Amino acid sequence: MQHHDERRRFLRIDFDAPTELRQGDRRWPVKLIDLSLKGLLVECPQPWDADLTQDFDAIIHLDPHNRVQMQVELRHEEPRRLGFVCLYIDVESMTHLHRLVELNLADSTEMMRELRELIE
Repeated sequence: MQHHDERRRFLRIDFDAPTELRQGDRRWPVKLIDLSLKGLLVECPQPWDADLTQDFDAIIHLDPHNRVQMQVELRHEEPRRLGFVCLYIDVESMTHLHRLVELNLADSTEMMRELRELIE
């Protein structure tokens, strides 16, 4: 796991939506703190008994018909927060996430920079 003070290349936006982490048959409802094109930060659920060597699926329910789902890896763990980096996201989820970030960024050039970073 990398230290959480590493230089962030992606701006995070505050966003509140029903979110859960999944690992195999295990599920943890979590409070979403923020997200970016490359990951998310959540409050640590209790109990937190995940296998930290395995990846997770993060599901952010935008409304009853739309969600963002991504395969994520735990990057940093604090006493009350968990930071994840996205390993894989499908096109539909990326479209929803792109739109969320775009609506929350005032500067369209910043959005283009982030998309270039993500592609590289």
